[in-house]
Amino acid sequence: MDEIVVGIDVGTTKVCTLVGRVEEDNSIRIIGVGIEPSEGIKKGAIVDLGAAAQAIANSVERAEHTSGVEITSALVSLASANVASVNSRGKVGVSGGIVDDYDVIRALEDARTIAIPGDRELIHVIQRGFVVDGQDGVRAPIGMHGYRLEVEAHIITALAASVENLRQSVASAGVEVAQFVLNPLASAEVVLTETDRQMGCVVCDIGGGTTDLAIYVDGDVWHTMVLAVGGNHVTTDIAHGLRLPIAQAEEIKKQYGHAIRAEVGLEEYFTIRPFGEDEPVQINRQELAHIIEARVEEIFSLTLQEIKRSGYDGLLPAGMILTGGTSALPGIRKLASKVMGMPVRTAKPENLVGLVDRLDSPAYSTSVGLLHWALSMSAQDLAPPRRRRMKGESNMNLDAIKNFFKRLLP
Repeated sequence: MDEIVVGIDVGTTKVCTLVGRVEEDNSIRIIGVGIEPSEGIKKGAIVDLGAAAQAIANSVERAEHTSGVEITSALVSLASANVASVNSRGKVGVSGGIVDDYDVIRALEDARTIAIPGDRELIHVIQRGFVVDGQDGVRAPIGMHGYRLEVEAHIITALAASVENLRQSVASAGVEVAQFVLNPLASAEVVLTETDRQMGCVVCDIGGGTTDLAIYVDGDVWHTMVLAVGGNHVTTDIAHGLRLPIAQAEEIKKQYGHAIRAEVGLEEYFTIRPFGEDEPVQINRQELAHIIEARVEEIFSLTLQEIKRSGYDGLLPAGMILTGGTSALPGIRKLASKVMGMPVRTAKPENLVGLVDRLDSPAYSTSVGLLHWALSMSAQDLAPPRRRRMKGESNMNLDAIKNFFKRLLP
């Protein structure tokens, strides 16, 4: 039987459900697509449970219809602004003198025993590297001789209430959340090359309500952050500046928008009908670009502040990889490079197979990335248990262990 993977990208502007079939060469053929406008979601968080559940249900139903597959379980994106991360270290003694898979699991379990406030839920525990008897930089410790194993782990948490609201909204559509995946980690699966990861880079996924960051150094995630600002703020600025309804401001942004005022011609105009005007009014496109440039510059200034705060700003020679729907705005790459002071490229899902006509855009990096994450689920990430385990009981089954090492080993 064909292996099927499902991802639901629950964003501020859209809900996208993708169904993929894993081919013999381990590639993914997209066989189901369901894209619906988001309702009841603001800045990545649920603000209207019923409306959000309906939008998700509509998206899932469309994907089921196009794929002919009943969706009962899926990976779900997470981009709430209340996400936080911390780096931790786990240490264990190697029982038999040679590191085996359970030594690695025990080390990761030790790393996750940090004090987490009761109002937060553990989302990801991602290994960053291993140390065997003081020798650091170890990528694959299994089979190595040693007596002490340490693991550096990146731990991501989110506000438990927000996570539960999202879980409940998805459950209302008849779908169980197999795992939550932070947006920039999913996007990284399809927009980063191995060279990017090794050299050091930052993934910047600018969606409608949030800007999601993930810093990669030496091949692993070192820092993650979600900023509560995104493309919808640009749209709101346009609506206020030109006195337009939000929907019309969004269309104008897509049709005439540019992130750099100086690159727009002085004689370029477009026609709108603002609130309170009986006749259409001509607007200079430079005026629109001026509004957009101010907000986009602010987004990248906040992004740069966060990167500097992380302390890893000097470790990013590969620069920034820009994705998400807002990254399609003309001029945004050049403005980002100017503000950030580093190389910037925009990226979208590549080499897609199947029902991909609508997915050829940076807006769907997270959606497609969820399917790729599903292929290696539990490989670099251990999903937290939903119940308290008995002493000595492992929270990983044999399949999860097998997948874990498939990603870990070269």
